[in-house]
Amino acid sequence: MTEKYDIIGQDYNSTRKADPYLVSRLWALLAPQAGDTCLDIGCGTGNYTLALQQKGLDMIGVEPSTQMLETAKARSQAIDWRQGKAEAIPLAEASVDRAVAVLTLHHWTDLTSGFQEVYRVLKPGGKWVILAAMPEQTARYWVSHYFPKMIQKSVEQLPSMDQITQAFSAAGFEQIELETYEVHDELEDLFLYAGKNRPWLYFEPKVREGISSFADLALQEEVEEGLRKLKEDLDTEKWAAVREQYLHKEGDYLFISGRKED
Repeated sequence: MTEKYDIIGQDYNSTRKADPYLVSRLWALLAPQAGDTCLDIGCGTGNYTLALQQKGLDMIGVEPSTQMLETAKARSQAIDWRQGKAEAIPLAEASVDRAVAVLTLHHWTDLTSGFQEVYRVLKPGGKWVILAAMPEQTARYWVSHYFPKMIQKSVEQLPSMDQITQAFSAAGFEQIELETYEVHDELEDLFLYAGKNRPWLYFEPKVREGISSFADLALQEEVEEGLRKLKEDLDTEKWAAVREQYLHKEGDYLFISGRKED
């Protein structure tokens, strides 16, 4: 079966890189101990897997896409790369100390099963950290002004906070913690809202190809028309006023962490 990222992943690493700030927050929230093993679920081409491994974690990367996994394997032989999905993690029970899932929850087919699997493979006391976009956050991206149908589709595929909380609780996790993330101008991982303050990024085909909303959900006609309107608004300095309409205080993305009881 061809996975979505077998196609999107053709040149993924040209625009999707591990962002140093995000890596630092993942590390702080994981609070790892020396010698810990960490699972990266939906690791893609291994950007964050490699970054965390370089900071001292013994990493395992699990990814459903053959294309992305082959790229990851070519980048490092020091990481245990495995093909698999969140709903059926190819690891033994209580075999890892920590786990991360970076911008991948919306690709899972069964949130409850996935959370139960993460709980299964974590050791007692193990911690799991997620970076995700909430539906209400994504709906407030100014990008929706120019690509409304694409953003609506993106919102519809995102699990809600209630669904995530329920899945956490059903799996048995405790001490759920939240931390908002505001996109910064130096962001190196060019995901959907990377152009928050750099709208010109969306004119780059490679940037759009690395964003699943553009690559998988958007109609070509809407993309072309949206880019035309965006260019016009930038040329006439109307874009700033559009952005002002979408300002909010709920953050752009959310770190969610949970702990398996001892």
